[in-house]
Amino acid sequence: MRLKMLSPSEMSDDQKSILEESVSGKRGTVTPPLRAWIHAPEVARHASRLGAFLRYDTTLGPRLSELAILVTARHWNAQYEWYAHKKMALAAGLDPNIIAAINHRHVPDFNDRKAQLVYEFSESLHENHNVPKLLYKEAVEMLGEAGVVELVGLLGYYALVSMTLNTFEVELPEGETSDLVP
Repeated sequence: MRLKMLSPSEMSDDQKSILEESVSGKRGTVTPPLRAWIHAPEVARHASRLGAFLRYDTTLGPRLSELAILVTARHWNAQYEWYAHKKMALAAGLDPNIIAAINHRHVPDFNDRKAQLVYEFSESLHENHNVPKLLYKEAVEMLGEAGVVELVGLLGYYALVSMTLNTFEVELPEGETSDLVP
């Protein structure tokens, strides 16, 4: 990683408390982007709390959340994010063929309109920086207003994560590889 990995003895009490909060929360660990964010404790504190909510507590559920995260990882060519969330997407029941299609920048075949909607919404927002009126209307009908706000938050948060991982060159765990195609 481009930033120095701080040991607990090099951290301020504030930095240590942020790490402790992350480890004692739903994640149970210090996430890779947090290792970078800890150099700016207020960023670390707020991003970590937002991420914990978006990752575990939205109305979208794990399968749709992981779908949106993979679209984001693909958009940013975020190797670490893809590596970590591909496993989570499979565990959440996302079809491996959908994952492969996203990886190869193909439009997946969906048998679930809600998943297709999340994919289309995510792609549109990342690629076009906007969501067409009809797609937005359908998203509100299928996900509810809170669900659409959560989806936008999830996409934005994982864009931040992807940018962090890419900028600071956070490496995969030793011996691990990512199959995300360039």
